[in-house]
Amino acid sequence: MIALLIGGAVGLLGSLLGTPVLISALRRRSIGQHIREDGPQGHHEKAGTPTMGGIAIIGAGVIGYLAAHAEGIQIFTSRGLVACAAICLFGLVGFADDWLKVSRRRSLGLSARTKAGALLVVSIGFAVVAVRVLHVSTRLSFVRFDSPGWQLGAVGWVVLAALAQLGTTNAVNLTDGLDGLAAGATGFSFVSFTVIGFFQLRHFSVYHNPYPASLDEAVLASAMVGACAGFLWWNCAPARIFMGDTGALGLGGGIAVLALLENLDLLLPVIGGLFVLETLSVIIQVGSFRFFHRRVFRMAPIHHHFELVGWPETTVIVRFWILAAAFTTLAVGAFYADYIAHRGGL
Repeated sequence: MIALLIGGAVGLLGSLLGTPVLISALRRRSIGQHIREDGPQGHHEKAGTPTMGGIAIIGAGVIGYLAAHAEGIQIFTSRGLVACAAICLFGLVGFADDWLKVSRRRSLGLSARTKAGALLVVSIGFAVVAVRVLHVSTRLSFVRFDSPGWQLGAVGWVVLAALAQLGTTNAVNLTDGLDGLAAGATGFSFVSFTVIGFFQLRHFSVYHNPYPASLDEAVLASAMVGACAGFLWWNCAPARIFMGDTGALGLGGGIAVLALLENLDLLLPVIGGLFVLETLSVIIQVGSFRFFHRRVFRMAPIHHHFELVGWPETTVIVRFWILAAAFTTLAVGAFYADYIAHRGGL
């Protein structure tokens, strides 16, 4: 428990104090966000706001994770270190995309093919390491490695893991369109991994997430919760800095990686329910326009739709945070309900 508190506290302070330093450095170099032409008109006034704030989030999260291991408080595990490295690598892909945007002074960075290819390399790399080195269960899981427990085999699980990572990174990236929306929503997701990881530690006989890996995963998640909260101080409307793809891809990758390590494959869409809704709105919009030449929403992702129907930006953000919190509560509730049912059957 002490390690969880230290990780979260250091992550919070690191992000809270480090973000304004990053803002000053970015302003000195005139590194600001370029707004897409087809976005809501009200967003054009945000042009020039410093971006790549994900550097502060990921940096603070990593520092918080490392600090929790000082003086032997917590033992480093291969699972925790691999998850931390994966977050950094996903963030690095986002950084490359952000850097190209600001250096070229336009809203387009990496080409879609290059970006997808880089994300795929990181996703497959993590999945292979998870199977070969970390010995993650290759059974299809909901809240436990044996629930439903269908054996996918190494290749099948690697495919599933890669798709989960690609889907989550892109879903969080789509959600990152309003001040503080993605930072708050991902913070709620990391809360669920903190709670579930700690619970798995206390009930090892049920979950078989090797000790002390489950606690190490929870410590990393706690550090990311703190980092998201600290960044949100500067990112809330009106934002003084945006997380950019550096943050969105890093956080999205972290959510997927922790879900896979904690054997929450099928619970991931519930934990990230808000991100699923955002992604579905884009799929529906594109599909409807392509096949029926009609738009279902005024603009996609769906948070822009509510802006255009008259909701103030802060109203959209807070209500979507409430949805994210509700999905987190539902996911943790489903996890605990399964534990009660399983314990009753012992």
